[in-house]
Amino acid sequence: MFMMFARVLRPITSNKEAASTLGTRGFAAGPSKAKKGKKGGAGADAPKASTLTKEVKSTTVVGANILKDGSDPKVLSDSDYPDWLWHLIDKRLPLSELRRKDIETLPYEELKRFVKLDNRSRIKENNMLKAKN
Repeated sequence: MFMMFARVLRPITSNKEAASTLGTRGFAAGPSKAKKGKKGGAGADAPKASTLTKEVKSTTVVGANILKDGSDPKVLSDSDYPDWLWHLIDKRLPLSELRRKDIETLPYEELKRFVKLDNRSRIKENNMLKAKN
């Protein structure tokens, strides 16, 4: 086994070349799948340009259809969606900023989140201390 590596490493002159050579793995070349003269060779694998117009892209959610015989859903106006949906992208305060605030003045949802994040951080600290000992 060592003799095979020794033959490969002889022509290498620098450490950089050695690292790149040792980091790669070679495989035996198998039989070629593409045959000359057949239709749909390498050209069939090339990605095709999108044929959708800008109007279709702006009025439908392209690719959201999960049904075999269904169609892509249409984009509705903002008033047709529930109010909670628009709050999903709001930024939430990290634990460090929640710790600086007065706990008694926090709204219920933020207080609940603070307790969850604080418990998680204390568990991580305890686990880290146990791992060191």
